[in-house]
Amino acid sequence: MTKSIRIDAALEDVARRLGAMSDSPRLDAEILLARSVDMPRSYLFAHPEDTLDEAACQRLAQVVDRRLSGEPMAYITGMREFWSLQLIVSPATLVPRPETELLVDLALREIPRKADWQILDLGTGSGAVAVALAKERLLCQLTAVDVNPQALAVAQENVRQLDLGNVLCLEGDWTEPVVDREFNVIVSNPPYVRADDAVLAALQWEPAAALVAGCDGLAAIRILARDCGRILCANGVLLIEHGADQQHEVEVILLGHGWTDVECHRDLGGRPRVSVARKP
Repeated sequence: MTKSIRIDAALEDVARRLGAMSDSPRLDAEILLARSVDMPRSYLFAHPEDTLDEAACQRLAQVVDRRLSGEPMAYITGMREFWSLQLIVSPATLVPRPETELLVDLALREIPRKADWQILDLGTGSGAVAVALAKERLLCQLTAVDVNPQALAVAQENVRQLDLGNVLCLEGDWTEPVVDREFNVIVSNPPYVRADDAVLAALQWEPAAALVAGCDGLAAIRILARDCGRILCANGVLLIEHGADQQHEVEVILLGHGWTDVECHRDLGGRPRVSVARKP
C-alpha cells in the first residue's frame, strides 16, 4: 500500500482482500480504515479523496493482517454491539452473539417492567446479558458472576461505561459466591460445546473455557440444573442458552433435577436455543 493512497482506493483494496474470509468485507474494511485514521466511518464517505499518511497506512496494514488471520473484528476493535449497546470485549471473553439476545428477550418477558427483583447472570463473560437486562429493568438488582477475573474486569468496565448502578459483579464458580442469597430469575449462557466438536477450529480466538463443557458439552448445564434451584425463590425461573442440537438432553437434565414447565425457544434462525424452566 503506497503512502499516497486515497481513502476510496484503500477501502476498495481492503474489501477485496477480505472478501474471501469475511461475511461483510466492505463493512469490515470501513471499520478498520476508520479506526486507522481515528475518525468515524462517516468521515470516509465525506472525504473519499483524502489520502492516508504513512502512519495510517501502517496502522491499516496491521489491523488488516489481523483480520486476514481470522481474528474476530470484535477483538481487533475491542467493541461489539449487543442489544443496541456498545460493549467492550477482549480475548478473555466470548464475542456476544445475536442469538444470545433471545436469552435477554425471554428473561424480560418474565420480569415485570416495574419489578424490584433480584436477577442473577451466571458465567457473565463480558457482562452482555447482565447489562442488557439492567438497562431494561432499572429497578432490578443484577448480579453477574464469572470465574475468570479477566472476563469479570471487562464486565465491570461495561457496567461503568454504561453508568449502571444496579449491577454487582462477583468472581466465583457458578453459584458459589451467592449461595446465601435468593433470586427471582437466573439466566446463563454457559459453555456448551463438545470437547471434540469440529466447530472449535473456527473459534480458536475465543477462550476455550467459555466454550467447552466436557465430552458432551453438557457439564456446565448439569451444574446449573443441580444448583440453581437452591437459590431461586418459589416459582422462580431459570433460562439457559444451549446448542441447537441439545434441546432434548437439556430437557432431560432439567426434569431430572425437579424443574417443571420446561420449554425450549428457537432463535431467529429457527434453531432450538434457550430452554426455560421453573422451580416448583
